[in-house]
Amino acid sequence: MHTKTVSLIFNCALVALSLVYAPLSFAGRSCDAPAYDAYKVMQALELAQKTHMRLADSHADIAIIARVGQDLSKYHLRYSHLGIVKHDADGRWSVIHELNDCGTANSGLFDEGLGNFFLDDLFAFETLILIPNPELQTKIRNLLENGKAKALHDPHYNMLSYPFSTKYQNSNQWALEVLAAAQAQGININTREQAQAWLKSADYQADVLHIDAVTRLGARMFRANVSFDDHPFDRRMSGSIDTVTVESIVRFILMRDNGAQKIVLGL
Repeated sequence: MHTKTVSLIFNCALVALSLVYAPLSFAGRSCDAPAYDAYKVMQALELAQKTHMRLADSHADIAIIARVGQDLSKYHLRYSHLGIVKHDADGRWSVIHELNDCGTANSGLFDEGLGNFFLDDLFAFETLILIPNPELQTKIRNLLENGKAKALHDPHYNMLSYPFSTKYQNSNQWALEVLAAAQAQGININTREQAQAWLKSADYQADVLHIDAVTRLGARMFRANVSFDDHPFDRRMSGSIDTVTVESIVRFILMRDNGAQKIVLGL
């Protein structure tokens, strides 16, 4: 076949993929400067204030907090991203969470106020709060303060990372591995390998996203922050992508913590 003809076919295939590819967006920061809508800003700050008041009423010191950043209903999911929220000595609440950097294959840990957490062009102004039992709260805070939570962060980001591979990490996975280190009884968890081994032994169950081959190819070609090469080959080829979601973390905590309290707030 003529080189020019092959090139034309390839270019047409790329255009077709870009049209049929359904974007996968869970957590991260856009490269574009946000164009804030005054009404949405007001709603975000109202939700932040409502969340602050509910956290204060709970007398909790540490909680898990999630937001609805995207419409993930096609995957039967509601919440796109979570972080660990802590009560600071000055009375403020701050959220520690991993964020993808500008659509790249890198991530960082951020410490932000509740207002910033909800100022992210949300799909719905709703939050889920999960308050662990007091003993677990203390253990989570210790991990945040002694540097072990930071040590469990891996900057190699993959939005759909496999829960039992250390090749990449998504934002929810970092929080899950910190929670594993806090929950493990009689085991000192210092590495991601140790956290994942404990999660497997504790029967953590990831959510399964069914993603067809065309969408997988489009995501891999057009998104630096999406990879599938850390997933088991047979699962990947069947379109079954196991990944860490907010819902899977909530199920896992509620299964193990009888004292946990789940709260949903909205506007």
